[in-house]
Amino acid sequence: MMRKSEYALWALLVLAVLAAGSTMVSLARSQSASAANSEIYRQLDLFGEVLERVRADYVEKPEDAKLIEAAINGMLTALDPHSAYLNPKHFRDMQVQTRGEFGGLGIEVTMENGVVKVVSPIEDTPASRA
Repeated sequence: MMRKSEYALWALLVLAVLAAGSTMVSLARSQSASAANSEIYRQLDLFGEVLERVRADYVEKPEDAKLIEAAINGMLTALDPHSAYLNPKHFRDMQVQTRGEFGGLGIEVTMENGVVKVVSPIEDTPASRA
């Protein structure tokens, strides 16, 4: 039969092993993340070198802002066909176009045989209340 001191010793040993294992897992994760970050920074260095080469050696002096914007847009369009970068001006324009307000009677129309045809009123507009 084990005495209390032997139980305490075993419990302490188990805790020490768990703590060491946890530390090793944490170190492995941080080294893995560090390696991934290292690769990203290496690729960003390459991007910087190409940008500097273009700025120094291209036939005409390029506009830095246009180059950076095109690079960002290229990165986002590589994700999927619906992702794109909007510079501040285009973003403001998009907000104006999609703010959800409109004027007029509030009717949905279509064109049939050269004649405008009312399809239906749009909810909560003067046409729907008429």
